[in-house]
Amino acid sequence: MRFNILTIFPDFFTGPFDHGVLSRAITTGLVEVATHDLRAFTHDRHRTVDDRPFGGGEGMVLKPQPIFECIEAFGADETTTIAPKSTRDTTRQSVILLSAQGRPFTQATAHRLAKMEQVVLICGRYEGVDERVSDLLADEELSIGDYVLSGGELAAAIIVDATVRLIPGVLGHADSNRYESFGVADHQPEDPDDGKTADGVPRSTHGAGGILDYPHYTRPADFRGTPIPDVLAGGDHAAIRHWRRQMALAKTLRNRPDLLARAPLTREDRAYLATLGYRPTS
Repeated sequence: MRFNILTIFPDFFTGPFDHGVLSRAITTGLVEVATHDLRAFTHDRHRTVDDRPFGGGEGMVLKPQPIFECIEAFGADETTTIAPKSTRDTTRQSVILLSAQGRPFTQATAHRLAKMEQVVLICGRYEGVDERVSDLLADEELSIGDYVLSGGELAAAIIVDATVRLIPGVLGHADSNRYESFGVADHQPEDPDDGKTADGVPRSTHGAGGILDYPHYTRPADFRGTPIPDVLAGGDHAAIRHWRRQMALAKTLRNRPDLLARAPLTREDRAYLATLGYRPTS
């Protein structure tokens, strides 16, 4: 898989991509990340990448010409060339404009991108990007949250990190990205209300299914007078799975109740949430 990042600050990515899981993925060749300086595709002595907005208004707008020329210069072979938008296979390639006006980036989006061969991330700046970039070049606009950043570089680093860790072989354990917050519930139950998967194992041992992860504890068992929950030291794995599911539901209700409306909840899940005061809105 290859990421191409278009930015006016290519040195920004030196730190984020030089550490941890992402660095190992790049070193081992599981993923390529290339940064492209948009100023290299300007044609004036000031290397101008922005201009005033038509119609007036505050700020400056990132020009379309450097962005288009940068992508067109990627290469002549099929492994680096980005097809025109009209003929692009969006299961293999995607051009993404990072923008506060974009759709929210989610774990589901990361899973979709992780299956692609090449992703282009265009880092917005200034007041915005010329709308023709979105209309004629980008497949979608993405936002990492309901707030405004100075530019898309931070968003690009986050999207690369969240996506790369889903590529097979990147993490040390194949199941590491299944059993965590927002994990995909890839084992579906035969009966949505029986609380178990088709193989008879309680659902709480599988992907989080769109809710938050359960609490984690490690040694020492008692830290500054606060011990770990008794169930975790009891050795009853069925009880541990049951406790973890309930704690994940409780944490989701406390921190992200909006996720519960979309999560596949069992009858037992709903009964437990009701004891915590949860009332579905629909």
